[in-house]
Amino acid sequence: MAKKKGEKREIIRLVCTEDNKHYVTTTKNKVNTPDKLELMKYNPTLRKTTLHREKK
Repeated sequence: MAKKKGEKREIIRLVCTEDNKHYVTTTKNKVNTPDKLELMKYNPTLRKTTLHREKK
């Protein structure tokens, strides 16, 4: 999908902090949240909820 002119949302990758293999893609508004995003997400390989951090 091509980005439109003035697009404020960007696609980011949230990588698991425990195994660094599992990741989830999502979008965020780069104007409202300029800092890195951290969310608790489920990791199916570890079978538990772990912290996922934004990585470019």
